[in-house]
Parts: sequence; C-alpha cells; structure tokens
Amino acid sequence: MAKTAVAETEETKNDTTGSNGHAPSDNGSVTEAGKTPSLHKVVTDYDANTIGVLEGLEAVRMRPSMYIGDTGIRGLHHLFIEISDNSIDEVLAGHCDKILVTLGKDKVVSVTDNGRGIPVDVNAQTGKTGVELVLTELHAGGKFGGGGYKVSGGLHGVGASCVNALSEWLECEVRRDGKLYRQRFERGVPVTKLEAVGKSTKTERGTTVRWLADDTIFGPLEYDPERFLRRIRELSYLNKEVAITFHDQLHDQEPVTFHHERGIAEYVAHLNETKDELHSKVIYFFRERDEAQVEIALQYNKGYQENLFSFANNINTHEGGTHLSGFKTALTRVINNYARKSGFLKEKDPNFSGDDVREGMTAVISVRLPNPQFEGQTKTKLGNSEIEGLVNSIVGEGLAEFLEENPQVGKAILDKAFLSAKARDAARRAAELVKRQSALESNSLPGKLADCTERDPSKCEIYLVEGDSAGGSAKQGRDRRYQAILPLFGKIICVEKARVDKALDNAAVQALITALGAGIALNTSGEEDDKEATSKFDLSRLRYHKIIIMTDADVDGDHIRTLLLNFFYRYMKPLVDEGHIYLAQPPLYSIRVGKDEKRYARNEAERDKILKEIKRKDVHIGRFKGLGEMNPEELSETTMNAEKRVLVQVMVEEAAEADQMFAVLLGEKVEPRRAFIEKYAREVKEIDAF
Repeated sequence: MAKTAVAETEETKNDTTGSNGHAPSDNGSVTEAGKTPSLHKVVTDYDANTIGVLEGLEAVRMRPSMYIGDTGIRGLHHLFIEISDNSIDEVLAGHCDKILVTLGKDKVVSVTDNGRGIPVDVNAQTGKTGVELVLTELHAGGKFGGGGYKVSGGLHGVGASCVNALSEWLECEVRRDGKLYRQRFERGVPVTKLEAVGKSTKTERGTTVRWLADDTIFGPLEYDPERFLRRIRELSYLNKEVAITFHDQLHDQEPVTFHHERGIAEYVAHLNETKDELHSKVIYFFRERDEAQVEIALQYNKGYQENLFSFANNINTHEGGTHLSGFKTALTRVINNYARKSGFLKEKDPNFSGDDVREGMTAVISVRLPNPQFEGQTKTKLGNSEIEGLVNSIVGEGLAEFLEENPQVGKAILDKAFLSAKARDAARRAAELVKRQSALESNSLPGKLADCTERDPSKCEIYLVEGDSAGGSAKQGRDRRYQAILPLFGKIICVEKARVDKALDNAAVQALITALGAGIALNTSGEEDDKEATSKFDLSRLRYHKIIIMTDADVDGDHIRTLLLNFFYRYMKPLVDEGHIYLAQPPLYSIRVGKDEKRYARNEAERDKILKEIKRKDVHIGRFKGLGEMNPEELSETTMNAEKRVLVQVMVEEAAEADQMFAVLLGEKVEPRRAFIEKYAREVKEIDAF
C-alpha cells in the first residue's frame, strides 16, 4: 500500500542503542578507543591542556544529530533539504528559475541550479575561496553580511558545510564568468583545490553539488523518493518563480517537473482536492510592505477540520508563530465585522469564536522577510513581533475586500460559522460533563477498563482492543503491574465526518477521554486563541505514557486502527506529536514445527522467511482470524511481552499529507477514495483470505 504521512518507526521497550546502533555512553562522550569513560574515574590533572577543541567540521561528525536532527532516514534526507535550500535562496534573490535534483543509481544525490554560482574568488579575511568557505566553515555564507541575500531561509550558515562533513565525498561545480570550476572533498576535508576544469558559455551560470552520504554515519543508504517529492512539491508551490525537476534514476523513474505559476493558491486547491469545497474560487492576496512580502491563500470546505499551514522564507513553521497569530486575529475580526455589517449577527448576538470561523478552512500563510527570528535551529516557530501586525493589517484589508466583492461566498462562510457555533456550544456541555468525571478517581473510570496497579504514568501503558473476546485474552495475558486494557465495542465514530458535538456524544470517545485523563485538544496550534478551544488538553494529567492500539490483523482491524488514529490526530494531537501513540504488531501466522517448536510471523514475508529457514516437512501453518482466537499465553508472548514484542511508534512528518490521507480514507468525498483503491489495488496480496 502507499505510504501515508503518518510515519512509523519500530520501537522496542528495552532498546538501549543509539541512533547508529551503538550503545550510548553514560555521559554522552566516547574515548578515542571507542570505550565509555567511567563517571567515577578520578581526574588527577585538570588544566588548560585537558580542554579539547574540535577543529573545523569535527564537531559535526562527532555529534551529527545536533546539526541535522538525527542520523536515521530523516537525517539522511535532510542533507538534500540543506543543499536545496541554498538553491532556493538564489530563487528568493531573483537569480534562479530552474533547479534539477537527481537521485542516482549509485546513491549519489545532486542538486543543480542556474543561480549566480558560489563565489570562486579568494576571501581576504581567510585566504580561502568562496566555495571552500561555504563548504568547510560553519556559520559562513552570503546571508550574514547583508550583501549576498536580502531574504533567506538558511540563516544559520551550517547547511552546506554539514552535508560536506557527513558525506563520504562531495563535489562542487560552479559555472560563472565563462568557466567551469570544480573542487572535491572527502568527509569535509578538501582533497583538491578549486580549479578551472573547463569552459562555460557566458549565459551559463549556477552551482552543482553532488554527494555520497557517509554510510558509517547513516548506515545503509535507503533513500525514499517520496521524501524528495514532498519537499520539492512544497517548494514549487511556495516559489512560483522556479521550475524544479526531480529525476529518480535509482528507481528507474522518468524525470518529473514541478512548476506552479499560481503558487500557494494552487497549493490550497491541491490540499482541498479530496474534500467538498464550500466555494470554488480560492481566496488569494499578496502584499509587499516594509521590505516584507505576505502571501495568503484560503478556501473553505464542507468538512469540520481546520488546516492551517504557515511558512517563513520557505521554512515550514510547524509551531506557527507571529505570522499565524496575525492571520487568525484578522480572520476572526473581519468575519465578525462582516456578519454585523450584513445583519447576519444582531446586536445581542455573541461574536463568532476563532474556532467557529476556521471550521472547514484550509489556508496557507507564507511570509518573506529580511531578518526572520526562528526559535532555535529547528526553525519551527517564527518570533518576529513586527510581522504579526503586518499580517494582521494585510489580511484585514484583503479579506474584507474579497467579502464585499463576493457576497455569496461571504454568506456561505457565515452560515457555516453559525452551525459551527451551535455545535461547539453543545460540545462544550459534553466536554464539561466528561471533565467533571475526573479520571483520577477510580469510581469514574470506564466500567470495562482493567487498570494497572502502577501509578507513575511514565511506567504505565494502556492497550486499546476490540471487543470482549480480545479484551479477555489481553486481560489474562497482560502484566497487571503496568499494563491496562480498555476494550472498545464496535467501530469508534469517524470524527472526520462528524462535528465535535456528535463525536463527544459517542460512548467509545467518552471512554477514551475519561480513561486517558488529559482532556481533548480541539485547537492544538499553540497560539493565543487556544483559549477559544472547547476543552483544554493537559498532557501532565495523562495516565499512560504508552497508548497502544491492538487490533486484529485483518481489514476490520485496519479500519478500526485508522479510525482511532484519526481520533487521536484530530482531538488529541499532542499525544501524536509527543510520541505517545503506538501500534501493536500481533502475528498473522503460527508455524508449528514437529510437536514442540512453535514460531510466529507478522506477515507473509516473515512466514516465507521462516519456512526457508526450517526446511522440514512436519510443519503446520495456521492463520489467526483475530486476537480473540489467540490464547492469553500466545498473545502475551508475541504481542505484549515487553522483552519480545515489536511496537510501531506513530509520528507525523508532514501534516498536510496526513490531513489528505485521512480525507481520502475517511472523508465524505468518494472519488479520491476510489482513485486511491484503483491505484494501489494490485499491491494488495491478500484481503481476509480466511
């Protein structure tokens, strides 16, 4: 099946290895011989000579996760993001309109742009060429002096040099001034000088960076083309000036080019293509003021979820920031003013809340500014105070003008906000009822919950299972000291197609909220108007730090798991963001060898691998129809024993794709679901073949 945006990473309870498969040291340091130094070793001499200084890019190679996040598959692909961002900076500066990204058969990645080309002359301060400075020195680049880039995303100046340090080799080619220059590096160290190796035409210019990631740091180089495509597609929407081509030679794919001349207006249309739109025209406006550019696109759909995506200088600000706050404030103000001016709201009527006016909205907020202030290297939240008022003003002007010119669209938005307000009022009453039933009091816990005896939430886990049969086996097979069991009956309501009041009226939803004890989070953006949310979500009151979905390994089980993931993503997203949601991996097959040996396989591939290893005739293969068919000992041994089980931790890497996947699988619109099934039907080998 296709990969969803809800990414999965295997996690076992007793895993003590580091990101490279090596056990971490007690104090985070490693001696030259690779041995962990003792915390209790007595240091007899402590003077200036004992203080080590890491030269050049040594720090990056020793602590790569500090610079690129991790050394797993995400970090491997982040190298591409760092290099491509440099090319995009040339786009922002108005000097580049074509970028080519190639994933080669030899796992060499290359990024070519037709920008100005990295400077090749010698820097007077250091005596190094511009190319060598950019690729070997941290915090070096044209983004610091003010003359190279007016607007830039990569303000920390460590991107290209980090990629160089973490690559087995890297080559840089520059085309400028009628010449072709080249320099090669190995693990960050120059092995050749920057040399003119050929000629280029006077119109040819730009930079090519190609690299082979270091497998001693990242392990086997397992590239996922979807990760390249996601970022390229996003960049092409945010930068309508550039055409970006991706050529996946590794998987024998033809080149594909992304160029969106309508920019983020097309992005919003793309995000809403799996939903029923409330109005056909995407609302779009662009303003440039005080050296900053503000670009807004939004469109309402008939669904109940809000989807806001904010960017600053092409950086996806997942945690929002001042630009998002300015947008929300202006949106609520303008729609309430319009409602009163048009007579929709009378004098005695209360204003719509922010939640009311954002229900069913998909919006992209993109700002470009000279000196963005991000919170840390992760750059997930914008902090510039001046941009909040600027966005507020621009959105106020643009949206008010649109509503005046399009009264039919304005009326449809007001009708939707009115229904949302009524539903939200009913939801408040339902949420307060759940809240009053304090989950910390044993007599208020759901009747079917088999709680654990441990009271430290960090040591507790809860299994969500389907029905009495599976619940009975799980209760008998668990370790009651720290494992709780909550059986759910029937399929939980599909919150994707239900307003909040209907969702909170569902018995399974109420049982989940009460058992977990943290409330619900209808607005998880972290912004000021979270106070408008129906109920506060308090992560500190969470009763179990591992929430494990354990469903049957069949189509019905997959459906229930998807519904639960949808609920957590829409109503308890902090649990997903903080890594509290897991998927159990029960076996699908039992393999009995002779009279005594019994083995288990989670899927067909594992089954076939075991059969190849056994090579015996007295083998009996059984297929489980569900968890309830397994006796407590089998369920404990294969799925619940912390020393043997495999859990899959659920994480969201791309919120836009997660939203789209839930809309495809669970939304009202049938056509996208049919297209999805037709596209991937041939990849499904077995569907309930018992």
